Amino acid sequence: MKPSPTPLLHVPFSEVRHEEPDDCLHYEPVAVRGSEMNWTIPAHRHESLYQFQLIEQGAVRGTVDGRAFEARAPVLLMLAPGSVHGFTYTRHAVGHQVTLSSRTLRKLLDGSSLAASALGASFVLGEPRAEDAAACAGLFAQVADEFRARQPGRVHALLALATLLAVQFVRLRDGQSAREQSAGARDALVRRYQALVEQHYGEHRPLVFYADLLAVTPDHLSRSCRNTMGQSAQQLLHERLLLEARRLLAYTEMPVAEVATQLGYADAAYFSKFFNRSLGHSPSAYRALMARGVRGA
Repeated sequence: MKPSPTPLLHVPFSEVRHEEPDDCLHYEPVAVRGSEMNWTIPAHRHESLYQFQLIEQGAVRGTVDGRAFEARAPVLLMLAPGSVHGFTYTRHAVGHQVTLSSRTLRKLLDGSSLAASALGASFVLGEPRAEDAAACAGLFAQVADEFRARQPGRVHALLALATLLAVQFVRLRDGQSAREQSAGARDALVRRYQALVEQHYGEHRPLVFYADLLAVTPDHLSRSCRNTMGQSAQQLLHERLLLEARRLLAYTEMPVAEVATQLGYADAAYFSKFFNRSLGHSPSAYRALMARGVRGA
C-alpha cells in the first residue's frame, strides 16, 4: 500500500475568532494553545489568514514553508496566508498572537503595496533591538486590552492597532534585511518583480509580461535579479511555482493531476516533467518521500 502524506490542518477564520459579534480579529496569549497542545503546534496552514506573533519569554523552534529555525525571545513571526508552519515552544513560553483575515488586512492597507509585497511571504525576526521589541510588545498589549474590553469603538480601535502592528512588522523586517544584506539586495525593481510573481505565478506568463509591467527589458530584469538574489528572474519564477507544488504534494491529498491544474498546467505530464527536472523526483516519488519523513528532498 502506498504511504499517504499526513493531511494538513486547515484552520478557517471561524475557528480562531472569539464569540463576540464584533470580533474583526482574534487575540490570544501564545500559552493558550501552547498549554492545550503540550507546547507543540503541528504543521498547518491558514488559507485566508495573517498571523502575527511575539515571543517575549522562552524559545521557539519550528519550520515555516519547509525552512527550519530556532530562536530565543524576543522573536517576531509573521505568517502569511497559505504558509505551512509548525512550532514547538519551550514550556511556559510567554507571548502574544494576533490573527486576522487577509481580506481585512488588505482593506486596512488599501492603496499600498504592503500586503502584496512586504507581507506576501512569512518571515521570522530573531534578536530584534530592545526598543523595537518593546514597541511591538506595547502594541500587542493594547490589542489584548481592547480585545478583552467591551468599550465603545472597540472595532475601530482594534483595526487601527492591527494596521500599526502590520506596518511595524514590515519596518522591522526591512530594517533587519538592510542590516544583513548589501544595499542592492533589496533593489526596488526586484521587490516589485517578486510582488508580481506572487500575483501571477500560476498563470505561466512569459518573462516579457513581467518586464513590460515593470517598464524594463527582460535582460535588465534578469540581470537585476541575479545581482541581488543570485538567481535569474526565470529561476525566481520557477522557485515560486515549485514551492507551491511542494506544499500541495506534501500537505494535501490532491491527485497529481489536480495539483497540476491548480498550478495552471493544462498538461499534468508537462508539470511532472518540470518537477522531476527541477528536484530530481517525480511528484509521486516526492510525495512518498515526504510521507516517510525524508526532508530536504
